[in-house]
Amino acid sequence: MAEHTVKAFDEDIDKLRGLIAEMGGRAESALEDAMIALVREDKKLAAQVVAGDQRIDELESEVEKLAIQTIALRAPMANDLREVIAALKIVGVVERIGDYAKNIAKRVPLVAVNKRTLEPVSLLPSMAQIAGEMVHDALNAFSARDADLALAVVNRDTVVDDFYNSIFRTLVTFMVENPKTITECAHLLFIAKNIERIGDHATNVAEMVYYAATGQYLPDRERGDTTEIS
Repeated sequence: MAEHTVKAFDEDIDKLRGLIAEMGGRAESALEDAMIALVREDKKLAAQVVAGDQRIDELESEVEKLAIQTIALRAPMANDLREVIAALKIVGVVERIGDYAKNIAKRVPLVAVNKRTLEPVSLLPSMAQIAGEMVHDALNAFSARDADLALAVVNRDTVVDDFYNSIFRTLVTFMVENPKTITECAHLLFIAKNIERIGDHATNVAEMVYYAATGQYLPDRERGDTTEIS
């Protein structure tokens, strides 16, 4: 491959990594701000999170266009092709993470009343922090092609699942004992499920990174026994 082609490909990869890093940073911030809005009952901040999701969607389109252009013009092979394909897949997952953060923010006005009486609210920020750290580390692993860091992210997913199961059981018990809180508890269950899904998506990103870096798939893992909420 000609030197100028190699340089052009490297520039494209660097730009792809930069765009995905920006997307990931915005998704992380959206999750963090959504949880702050929930704890502080800050409807204005929640609205900002919802509005900010548009930029994440725009970045997704930019990454997709650049990745397709890179494949068409540079004809990458082997490791390089795996990285571009991984970028295409990862960007869709990161966009979904942003959507989950937006969904959490949308529920903030619905649980602002009487939520202080609900003990599980105190567990949600800790659960969200772990999920956010998983997203951060998964994207760092992509940027550095770090298979070990990607594997560490995958192994952390059970912690988020355990949080979800604990919150689910607590909220169901609370609803049975305090029927007047059913509406608020239901919204909190959806929030907890969104956080759990963010952890799953961070794990998916890490699995893609591991494959891009090593050319090998991770063995199928057993997911936590989490209760689905449709």
